[in-house]
Amino acid sequence: MEPTQTDVSNALEGWQPTLDPVTFEVLKNSFSTIVDQMAEQILRTCYSFVIYAKDFSSALTDHEGNTVMQGSHDVAVHVGTLHFSAKAVLEIFGDEMAPGDVYAMNDPYLGGTHFNDVRLIRPVFVDDELIAMVQCNGHWSDVGGSVPGSHDITAREHFQEGLRITPMKIWDKGAFRDDVVRMIVSNTRTPVDCEGDLHAQAEATRVAEGEILRLVEKYGKDTVKTAFADVQNYVETIMRGRLAGLPDGSWEAEDFIDFDPAAGEEGLIPVKVKMTIEGDDLRYDLTGSHPVIGSALNCAFGMGFSGVVVGTKTFFPDIPLNSGFYRAMDVDLGPVGSVVNAPHPVAVTGFNAGAYEKIVNAIFELWSGLMPERALACSYNLEYLLVGGRDGRDPERNIFMWYDWMAGGWGGRNGKDGLNGTSPIFGAGLEVQPLEGQERLSPVLTTRHEFIPDSGGPGRFRGGVGVEKGAILQQAESTVMSYSCDRARSITWGIGGGLPSNPHGVWLDPDGPDRRYLGAWFASMPAAKGTTFTRPSAGGGGYGDPLERDPDAVREDVADGYVTIERAAKDYGVAIRVVDEDLAAYEVDRAATAAERERIRANRHDWIAEDPERVAERYRSGELDVFDCVRQHGVVLDWGTGELLRNTTEQFRAMLARRTTAFWDAPAAAGVA
Repeated sequence: MEPTQTDVSNALEGWQPTLDPVTFEVLKNSFSTIVDQMAEQILRTCYSFVIYAKDFSSALTDHEGNTVMQGSHDVAVHVGTLHFSAKAVLEIFGDEMAPGDVYAMNDPYLGGTHFNDVRLIRPVFVDDELIAMVQCNGHWSDVGGSVPGSHDITAREHFQEGLRITPMKIWDKGAFRDDVVRMIVSNTRTPVDCEGDLHAQAEATRVAEGEILRLVEKYGKDTVKTAFADVQNYVETIMRGRLAGLPDGSWEAEDFIDFDPAAGEEGLIPVKVKMTIEGDDLRYDLTGSHPVIGSALNCAFGMGFSGVVVGTKTFFPDIPLNSGFYRAMDVDLGPVGSVVNAPHPVAVTGFNAGAYEKIVNAIFELWSGLMPERALACSYNLEYLLVGGRDGRDPERNIFMWYDWMAGGWGGRNGKDGLNGTSPIFGAGLEVQPLEGQERLSPVLTTRHEFIPDSGGPGRFRGGVGVEKGAILQQAESTVMSYSCDRARSITWGIGGGLPSNPHGVWLDPDGPDRRYLGAWFASMPAAKGTTFTRPSAGGGGYGDPLERDPDAVREDVADGYVTIERAAKDYGVAIRVVDEDLAAYEVDRAATAAERERIRANRHDWIAEDPERVAERYRSGELDVFDCVRQHGVVLDWGTGELLRNTTEQFRAMLARRTTAFWDAPAAAGVA
């Protein structure tokens, strides 16, 4: 059920803006437009392909650094952190700021995200009074560090991850500090792109400044400042009104990072979230999450806060996002030193594929129980594959960066299948980079880019399907590969009886004699010219018992190429006959389907309790595939060697018992409409 204007009106009952309603609405929408104008400006003037694919965000804040408005083009993960950057600049420079100043920072320990996300912040003055700050954040493709692309997932401290830019002045009263900028970009592998992006970001903030001054000229300084406050109060009032209409209570959920390489043994790493509603107060407590781990998958405090914001905002899509939304929530990340609240100098560059992702999906599960009409199963994990070296096509042998991320599947929903091949929850506005552009800029040729049949988690409502992308290195020299990912073991899960999707991981020589699995976690692996590789993105988890899926919907999935005939029978108990494969014509064998579903119901609890070592042996012999292990038996292996991960399997089965098998014999309890 989608929110309606009535919902907003009810939540705002008794509230009035300080300004007259017409002026308030005009200025509220003007603020949103200003942020979108920043987005349009950087999109048209950026240098790097990464930013061109919309890995950027902008914000307008008031004179205290409180967010007044986000735009409609922003990457989700940045949303809850940009106000921290503004406040950090204010705290350090304070009364020193002047018209024409522009500041830069990328410091995750002051509330930023990872080091690649460089923020340009411009204060806006009227009559020598600071009234606002405008900010444009862009993901630079490289900021130094131990590997090309600055994503060394094996890093334990930030010194391996790249240049840490604490708040510093880039323009001083309009004068460009080229010495400072030269120092910054000289510590990157792509200095031309980085300096070009810096100027594009600064120009975006200049455009926003001009629009704010235009509003001041038309409406007056005091009116615009009042509107800044009114817009935040408006959002807080709506959010608290919605909360007041929900039942009081506390609920808990957890998700997992694959493992801690510093632990000495395998086992999933828990991220725990407790949510409490009392009246119009919403509280989150992440106490109990695992201590920091020996990789870059940890979150610093801004990232953890952002994960809470994004997970919550997903269930209130019609409410604008600003600091009023934040005021309606109390977020306790727990003690410093956990994977969701990592201090300096703990490595955090891979946070978005690690603890952040797990916070968001755990919160999805909590709100799915509270708002079953909007329920959403786990969505695929963000991943970055970075290939960098010298471009042999270039006489100068300049450094190239093939900086790639994948689309994937979102979780099945109550009443709808999950979205296929879409951007990650990390950044709902992120775009897949055009292959032709990548091939022009780097000596890497894409050999396949296609949906993966059966990757959507089976359920009454299927998870969206993932994507496979393969490539070959061509005229590449001195090249290394790094992969920042997760969920090779904590595989994307279903809810309400739904099943998981597929594990992540990179395969070398996937179609040749030297086929080798690298997993979802490696850095600086040498790769010679002619190296071929491929990797899948996961699909989304399923929602509801797959044996309750309409057999005709399964038939349509087979016709569309989303599900194979074999797995239609194994996962859904639906027997499909080919009528005309060329015409994608198939039919359901109703009698065989009824019999197969009855057989699965009678045996599936026993299958998922089978001795894990026996399952591993059957996988190594070729009798079982990955989907059989994960979905029928709840067993997690090293997918390259077939070695049983005993601790991980025990935790994975416990997770399935809570989210999946508990609903198989009581369909009504699943809350499926």
